[in-house]
Amino acid sequence: MPIYEYQCSGYGKVNEFLVKSARSTRLTCPDCGSKKLEKRFSSFAVGVSKAGDSSKCLTCTDRGCPHASG
Repeated sequence: MPIYEYQCSGYGKVNEFLVKSARSTRLTCPDCGSKKLEKRFSSFAVGVSKAGDSSKCLTCTDRGCPHASG
């Protein structure tokens, strides 16, 4: 089940919800109880490869990877 982020229109706080199906879900803000929630774009985790001599992100360049072994 994916985790989605929603922002409350009234309260303004962003909360995460574990959602089974987007069609059948009626979410409410846990802080104020409002049903006016707007789906937000979420960031995602990046995988790190540990193969070979150096470990680095699979998406970073060689000159700027913060995960590269020193």
